[in-house]
Amino acid sequence: MARMYARRRGTSSSVRPYRKEAPEWSNTDTAEIEKIIVELRKDGMSTSQIGLALRDRYAVPDVKLATGKRVNEILREKGLESEIPEDLRNLMQKALGIRKHLAENKKDVHNVRQLQIAESKVRRLVKYYVRSGRMPKGWTYKPETAEILLTR
Repeated sequence: MARMYARRRGTSSSVRPYRKEAPEWSNTDTAEIEKIIVELRKDGMSTSQIGLALRDRYAVPDVKLATGKRVNEILREKGLESEIPEDLRNLMQKALGIRKHLAENKKDVHNVRQLQIAESKVRRLVKYYVRSGRMPKGWTYKPETAEILLTR
């Protein structure tokens, strides 16, 4: 499969080992893992940061194998899910950073293209989330209001 905006193929990368159950050395206490996830979320961590903390500090290599649910599903049940999905938030932050850079460096034509690419990815992802029901109908990305949305 070729890349979306570059005319070359992707690079191969490592793959997690295939498992149907959690390893015997891992922490598999479902209630404790859910409690840790809620605590980490209240400390302000994103879902990917929570997964890394669980892996590195609490010996939980895969939350889904240990609990049967993903981190997002657990947060949704507890009412702690963020209103903007994490991947969309990261793309919006990237586009906002490029906009700030271009405000100071007006002749940087290469990053004008990168801004176009980042914002088209944001719009594509917003369209997917609106269609799947994760975002409200009629929600659109506006660069002027993106900074306000990200500070919440």
